[in-house]
Amino acid sequence: MTTTGQPPMQGRVGVISDTHGLLRPEALEALEGVDRILHAGDIGDPAHLDVLARIAPVQAIRGNIDRGDWAEALPETLTLTVGPMRIHMIHDRKALRADATVDGWDVVISGHSHNPGIEETDGILWLNPGAAGPRRFHLPITLAYLWAEDGRPRAMIHHLPV
Repeated sequence: MTTTGQPPMQGRVGVISDTHGLLRPEALEALEGVDRILHAGDIGDPAHLDVLARIAPVQAIRGNIDRGDWAEALPETLTLTVGPMRIHMIHDRKALRADATVDGWDVVISGHSHNPGIEETDGILWLNPGAAGPRRFHLPITLAYLWAEDGRPRAMIHHLPV
């Protein structure tokens, strides 16, 4: 389920993943004006969280390449509420052992595959923002926007011009 048009300027969440130590200027530009940034892991460089925090408050989870004391301080999963949306973050969707419906999540954000996607099943929005770092295979370089519209989560994949 993708949306048409642009997300609203107010209440917009930037969702980024798999930067792998490369925080592209195009990604920073695309995130300007968001209210919050969610990083779904494989950050690669802890300084990048500080750079993102200059744009908006950041919440991040640890990905499989994130190592060291800084990474150990990050949770492997995170559940948070943003406006009317209850969001769960996990780096690798295949590792999810919970039931999104039972746990009351509206959105599940994952990364890891580098393959961007938005789908909705049983009222749950599944969002993978893709990868904003180094190109992998022939996959695009992307991030995503997430927002609530009429009390429901909406998302859009944003292709970075690199």
